[in-house]
Amino acid sequence: MTDTDTNTEIPTPAPERLARELERLTDRLETLEAELDRKDERIQYLESTLEETETQLERTDERLERRVSDLEQAQQPIEARLDAHERKLSANKERVNELQARELEKGAHLLEENVDETEVDVADGRLERISKDDGRSYFRLPESDDPLDRGGSVSLAHGDLLPIQQLARMDEEMLRSTTSALPSRLAAKLWKARVDPSVGDDPWKSGCKGIQSYVDAGEMKHWIRRQEQGISDEYAKKLVSRTIDALLDLSKHRLAIRKRTQRKNGLEYTERRVVLMADTEIPGESMAVASPPETADVDG
Repeated sequence: MTDTDTNTEIPTPAPERLARELERLTDRLETLEAELDRKDERIQYLESTLEETETQLERTDERLERRVSDLEQAQQPIEARLDAHERKLSANKERVNELQARELEKGAHLLEENVDETEVDVADGRLERISKDDGRSYFRLPESDDPLDRGGSVSLAHGDLLPIQQLARMDEEMLRSTTSALPSRLAAKLWKARVDPSVGDDPWKSGCKGIQSYVDAGEMKHWIRRQEQGISDEYAKKLVSRTIDALLDLSKHRLAIRKRTQRKNGLEYTERRVVLMADTEIPGESMAVASPPETADVDG
């Protein structure tokens, strides 16, 4: 046996098999070429869209720049007019303040709503706030009579009011800025509830036997919890005592404390009562005639 006889011959692929493989590769190539064409088209579309967007942005920027420039040019005369208007207003205000000061020094009574008391320059720098029969507030120099008698006679000067009356006339914001003590603010609101029917939540009751009006500590506690949402019953009890102390102090003891004994569920207990006697003089208030006797309470 020769060496030539021992070599293994490599079979030659059949023509049909080669043809199928070539066809498969050709199809794959065509698919890849089609995908490449689509990607080229997509890239061209995106490039075109980007160019259009950039062009639009450039045009928008140009319009905005022109608009800003126009506004800046228009703002200059507007600012000039505003400055002139502000100077005119300031001059007018100074003239009004000067005229008001002169009228006040002549004895005039000017409506509070028309006077800026911080700007009006009067002798000694002191204005007095008063109330008149028409129910409106006025400014005047102390003890000066209005020669024109506008608004009726003076019913009460602000300085003649009790401290609690002065606080009761303030709105919530002014009250908080005047006193940081919650019991004092509650005392002022409680007083206002007694004299101002528009308040609505009024725990005061008409009295008898020489008592004009009164409020019990228990009712005051419920009223405080309605005024100060979210506080506990225990804290409300503490506020009752502090509010009563504030009522006595701020009213200059025009109010008084009485203790009364009553029965509940077969048990007797003593409760404090804040009272305003019918013969107590309150600035600006006429002494009231006591109402008919009540039968619900047992006074101790």
